[in-house]
Amino acid sequence: MNRLPCNLSPAWLALQAHFDTTAKNFDLREAFAADPARFDTFSQDAPHVFADFSKNLIDSATQILLFELAQQRGVEAQRDQMFAGKKINRSEDRAAMHFLLRNPAAALTQNAQAATKNIADELTAVHHTLDAMLAYAEQVRLDDGITDIVNIGIGGSDLGPQMAVLALEEYRLAGKRLHFVSNVDGQELAGVLARLKPHNTLFLIASKTFTTTETMANASSAKNWFEAKGGTDIARHFAALTTNVAAANAFGISTTFGFWDWVGGRYSLWSAIGLPLAIAIGAPGFRDLLAGAHAMDEHFRSAPLAQNLPVRLGLLDVWYRNFHGFTSRSIAPYSSALRRWPAYLQQLEMESNGKRVDENGQTLTFATAPVLWGEPGTNGQHAYFQMLHQGTDVVPVEFVAVRKTGHSLPGHHRKLLSNVLAQALALMQGKEDAGGHKHFPGNRPSTFLLLEELTPAGLGALIALQEHRVFVSGAIWGINSFDQWGVELGKVLARDIESRLQSGDLAGLDGSTAGLLQRLR
Repeated sequence: MNRLPCNLSPAWLALQAHFDTTAKNFDLREAFAADPARFDTFSQDAPHVFADFSKNLIDSATQILLFELAQQRGVEAQRDQMFAGKKINRSEDRAAMHFLLRNPAAALTQNAQAATKNIADELTAVHHTLDAMLAYAEQVRLDDGITDIVNIGIGGSDLGPQMAVLALEEYRLAGKRLHFVSNVDGQELAGVLARLKPHNTLFLIASKTFTTTETMANASSAKNWFEAKGGTDIARHFAALTTNVAAANAFGISTTFGFWDWVGGRYSLWSAIGLPLAIAIGAPGFRDLLAGAHAMDEHFRSAPLAQNLPVRLGLLDVWYRNFHGFTSRSIAPYSSALRRWPAYLQQLEMESNGKRVDENGQTLTFATAPVLWGEPGTNGQHAYFQMLHQGTDVVPVEFVAVRKTGHSLPGHHRKLLSNVLAQALALMQGKEDAGGHKHFPGNRPSTFLLLEELTPAGLGALIALQEHRVFVSGAIWGINSFDQWGVELGKVLARDIESRLQSGDLAGLDGSTAGLLQRLR
């Protein structure tokens, strides 16, 4: 595709003029005082998620210009291409059809029906694998001999299922402990193995190619431990989530579940990579997760731009990154169950949109993905919120709250909700009647995402919302949100350095790397 760079489009230039003349001096306190209905105007419902944008540095004029930007950048057309199964991941010549993994078998979307027979064929294959994977999950759930499940993967093969298992702890089957090992640092695997017995443990090796360096090192060590401790039935105690069946079989694994080249790692939770979650919450729970995500897919596919929650979030991200110049966003889930949510979003957004070239490989002249970071509330309040309130940088905050809790401890949830509401208010309101150390400038923006309950369906919708939001900002910027070439260089160099650590060969290395290598041998 050859398109005008986004920063040269008429809507972008109009936004810049609007920012320079008016919006850069926008004050939230004045906006609320002038418009009693601001909350109603800048909030909306979507499947399972309510969003309040009213504490953001936007007004109606800004929103209108942002929607014009989305139209001029062809966001709707690019969205429709994705849902039609087109190869929108052009640098790898692949489609990005992760949405198909949560599409009901009996209800192809109109886009899919109008597309090629290939979509229907892929969906048939998706549900064949899903049914087999969920049947296996139920088999493990009924096996009283298996008490511990260890997922060995990294990146999307770890972050997604780990985040979701923790988030849905309330739905987890008692008697099954889930462990996640990703780091090649042997201390992590050794710490997990020390708590296990081989005859009670199931290992899930999650690697699309069955060649991922960290994953295969951990898998080999787990197999060696299993055999050294008297384990004898590799086929019963190991399963693989991979497309490389031959390599898995050579490893001794006969139970495998595959997925497709159009499933990117950071979008793979919905595939066989979700097996640990399916074991934890059961087949009905996993299907509810898929249903919640599908509901958000349909919202994104069909809602007008002005009422489309992923579009509104993606446009807000562009507004903050490129016009206000905000370099990061803090993620603050006020739910201990969502404690891995910030880490999950880091990969989803920063790996997708952390790009310096456009879809044609041309260097960009504007900024793309912000840095995402955060911790669960209320812990974050006693750590980094000082900087959010009184630091020199303005950092937009994205709060996530859950109205109904699953625990029965009296008073705790009311205190938690009081804190999240208070933090959003304090960031906006500030404190003007004090000087020096006790002055809070206020006018600091935040978005508030609210779930009624943290159910499988609600979590599925929340994740899909974020996936589509990332797609929108990437479509505006004209980048490929579905490749990740930036992770490859370090992998290649690591293989060379590993051999040098063994041999001591320093030839061709820079002084720093050579000096460090000598000290580390």
